[in-house]
Amino acid sequence: MGLTITKEQLAGLPTESFGGRIVVIDHEEEVEEAVAYLLQQPALGFDTETKPAFKRGQNHKVALMQLATDEICYLFRLNRIGYPDALEQLMGDAGIKKIGLSLRDDFAAIRQRSVRKPENFIDLQLFVDKFGIDDNSLQKIYALLFGKKISKSQRLSNWEAPQLTPAQQSYAAIDAWACLRIYNHLTDTKNPTTQE
Repeated sequence: MGLTITKEQLAGLPTESFGGRIVVIDHEEEVEEAVAYLLQQPALGFDTETKPAFKRGQNHKVALMQLATDEICYLFRLNRIGYPDALEQLMGDAGIKKIGLSLRDDFAAIRQRSVRKPENFIDLQLFVDKFGIDDNSLQKIYALLFGKKISKSQRLSNWEAPQLTPAQQSYAAIDAWACLRIYNHLTDTKNPTTQE
């Protein structure tokens, strides 16, 4: 029996917040500098957000791509800037690990904007199995490892809004950063919970 957490236990935990810097990229000329910084990192947290569809048959292209380090999270507003070459090259760079969760959905969304295959992605849903973690939602994995919950209150908000609210920015940043934090925690050889 692996590690699990109940909804009741989760509800009683304090809420996590991202203490780093959040940079919203909504002009194409801002992309190069952001990507230049991200290319220097060995691993990045990754996530996407799409405007929810409330009518049958309606769907939207991915609106936001989040890429996080420990200190900074870039929010690329793809609905504003498209999918610039520099960002596409970063996604296809096999030398940089990108850590996400439930990546099949994210990749399907990205395929609507690009035919180039993303490289060197690690899906936490599969990765946590070998550490004896049975739960595979981001909220539950994070709670098991760090004793805090990630708020999901902004999930169904409008990701194509003219301006992202501070609550949206925080939610988006935490999701990408949490993926990286989980991966770093589980692969840290000095961490007693990761000893085989």
